Amino acid sequence: MEHIRYNKVRNIDTVVFGKYEIATWYYSPFPDEYKDIKKIYVCQHCMKYMKVKETYGRHISICEWKYPPGEKIYEVGRNKIYEVDGKLHKLYCQNFCLLAKFFLDNKMIYYDVESFLFYILTEVDDRNEEHVIGYFSKEKISYDNYNLACILVFPPYQRRGYGLLLIDFSYELSKREHKIGSPERPISDLGIRGYHSYWKRTILKILQNYTTNLYSIQEGTSTINGDGMPHNDNGRFMITINEISLMTSIRREDIIFTLQEMGFLKYRKPNANSVNYTALTYDVNNHVVNGNEQHEDHQQPHNNSPQQTQYQSHRDEEFAQQKHQQHIICITRRMVDDYIRSHGVRLDNRTVDICGLKWTKTSIPSKN
Repeated sequence: MEHIRYNKVRNIDTVVFGKYEIATWYYSPFPDEYKDIKKIYVCQHCMKYMKVKETYGRHISICEWKYPPGEKIYEVGRNKIYEVDGKLHKLYCQNFCLLAKFFLDNKMIYYDVESFLFYILTEVDDRNEEHVIGYFSKEKISYDNYNLACILVFPPYQRRGYGLLLIDFSYELSKREHKIGSPERPISDLGIRGYHSYWKRTILKILQNYTTNLYSIQEGTSTINGDGMPHNDNGRFMITINEISLMTSIRREDIIFTLQEMGFLKYRKPNANSVNYTALTYDVNNHVVNGNEQHEDHQQPHNNSPQQTQYQSHRDEEFAQQKHQQHIICITRRMVDDYIRSHGVRLDNRTVDICGLKWTKTSIPSKN
């Protein structure tokens, strides 16, 4: 996939979009005839852009579009999400990307929209008019199992939970595809903060549900029993990181990263007299740091001296013995609750109501 990166000075100061006049943040590659224009007008229904206020006014009065093209695949309350094929609605998606570039400083697709799907989020007002408030895009076919390429909530609608809603929606689609997903890197600063918040909230919900029972998070085969509950032969609850990944469709590296960020991947010896704690285990040879596989007890030597060679041989033997060992980490309900309280985590933020999701895997168009 090819992206276009623009690092030029911001060219247009403001954009009129729907009922809002929004100050732009970054440069967007509009045609040369717009290079001296300080304000641009964009129809929120068809995405046609214009230079003159009067032209915009006439267009709004006659525009026959009332909502995005494509298929409506989600509707709950005032919110709707449309799946728009970049190949079938190329001009709409290109214009949408030009508008979105005003607020995205990272990678940005523009010409190659045909290989992407766009998920447009709208909100219905009291007059039953739909307003576009954000979107995310993803490749129709991603060999790296990326479930999101770009994500944006327009500034007037930010800090209202819509970013988390879009992220949650991307993972719900991954669940229905029976895939483990992750956002394409690099991602915008706002996107990074949104994902960190979403991963923490999702994992904390699971830990909060299970910390009333002993269980372990580890590598290995499934521990799910026939009753759908994870537990081991001793009747104590167990769950693996891979199973959390399957439950949430979050990539295991992102799960481990999030546990590290929350300070939960630290060794704490279990207290035999304590209750309501969670024992997490994971293989030392699969330790992940910053998204990269690490062998934390298996460092490479800095030189090839005889002493280093002998030392390395000894470390290789130790590593071979430790290869299938696991770290034990205990997480109590109090630790989870303390983290939620001290960091102001809200577990009730906007999430997808699956009852309003009308989407099946067969609705994905082919890439060609």
